[in-house]
Amino acid sequence: MLQAAFRGDVVPKGSAEDLRILTSKEYGASYALLELAKELGLDRALYSRKEAWVKDCLAMIVGRIIYAGSKLALSNQWKNTALWELSGVEGKVDVDLHCYLPMDRLLERQSAIQCTLAARHLQDGHLVLYDITSSYFEGAYTQSDIVTFGYNRDGKRGHEQMVIALLCSAEGCPVGVEVFAGNTQDASTVAEKIAQLQRQYRLKEIIFVGDRGMITKAVADKIKGTEGLHTISALTHRQIVELLERKVITAELFDEEKIVEVFDPEEPKRRYCLCRNPQTAGREGKTRERLLERTRAELDKIARSKRRASAKTLGARVGRVLERSKMGKFVRWDVLDGRLSWSFDQDKIAAEKLFDGCYIVSGEVPKEKMAASEVVASYKKLGLVEEAFRSLKTVQLEVRPVYHKTDDRIRSHVFLCTLAYYLQWHLKQRLEPLFAADGTHKDRQWTVRNVIERLAAIRRDKIVMGDVEFEKVTTPEPDQQTILDYLKVRL
Repeated sequence: MLQAAFRGDVVPKGSAEDLRILTSKEYGASYALLELAKELGLDRALYSRKEAWVKDCLAMIVGRIIYAGSKLALSNQWKNTALWELSGVEGKVDVDLHCYLPMDRLLERQSAIQCTLAARHLQDGHLVLYDITSSYFEGAYTQSDIVTFGYNRDGKRGHEQMVIALLCSAEGCPVGVEVFAGNTQDASTVAEKIAQLQRQYRLKEIIFVGDRGMITKAVADKIKGTEGLHTISALTHRQIVELLERKVITAELFDEEKIVEVFDPEEPKRRYCLCRNPQTAGREGKTRERLLERTRAELDKIARSKRRASAKTLGARVGRVLERSKMGKFVRWDVLDGRLSWSFDQDKIAAEKLFDGCYIVSGEVPKEKMAASEVVASYKKLGLVEEAFRSLKTVQLEVRPVYHKTDDRIRSHVFLCTLAYYLQWHLKQRLEPLFAADGTHKDRQWTVRNVIERLAAIRRDKIVMGDVEFEKVTTPEPDQQTILDYLKVRL
């Protein structure tokens, strides 16, 4: 500007010609997240050397948080964002060179990267949280052995899927992810995952927390005697019934105010922590009543039919009703003279009500290590893994739809999304004071998405003033500066 003034090129003050903005790109969110990733050592975890593919992966990790979408869509953002320039890519981005090939290198490094993250966040004797979810696909995936039909946790019947297993620290920080075929059962992955923790992550003592039904009898027999291993899980309904039949527990032991601890005489080291949640009890009771009313209406419709039918025909119709409502255990029915006769078993319904909201947390952690309340609290920490799945699948990072067709690229995509959640998890930790001071209800302002949007509003403009061309980053507003201060990032 001084040189222009000496040349006499300064346009008269107040003229509209004084200033022109040639280009404007998103800058604040990309810069802040890249700086946070580097401060966390995520770039060094990917690879110890500063190679171009590492910067490309960081761009995809940060881009997953800011933009989600496909890799092609992210590569085409180069005109709108400074993300790729900050990652060392000038001009047009080639999706093959800057996305797909780095993804292949990332997958090769997955095991080493996860070992690094585990060393940072898992210590001997600490909790390790483990849970599984599924993610469904649309379209044809003929080149994949992963994409297949199985138990769909999203309720998307008729869709093929993959199964995703996630390992987290006690605080919910992700340290490892694995993709299984869509028909994989939860319990079948547990023994190998425990072996991986001890062999690959070199943890001698583990308190392994798995979701309900993961520690089946077959799994328990398989991992029995593993040195340094303690498990915590919750019992399935069938397992609770089995304890009732063996008279190890009774319905009266479940209490809303306190946790009742029971020991199994057949397994002296196993502790059962009996709990009852009144809110869950209310929900379960209302759900059952709604399903019973629906069952009543449909069975009455069949029973009132004026046309007689064979026992086989009526049985098929009743079977379909009970399959949909899952209320078959409460229904007694028969076919007499071509007509349906049925009734509810009120004794069974009453017995079921006694266990509304009841659950049992089972653990093999010695009492001197954990009180019953700590065992239950440890199991409840699985909610942190569920939070990770929500963010990965729907809220923020959108692991699906998956645009990749081969198994290796699918695995790399899921790993990339998990690393994005790792970065987002640390972002939330640093912004905890901001969220804690936020308002409530309609006065609530801050979410992760809104934080990203406010940072993205900080732009880098290419400006022409007279004959002088230069770049300028917009000055952060007070709330934007507060976010940057919490993140310990200086523009």
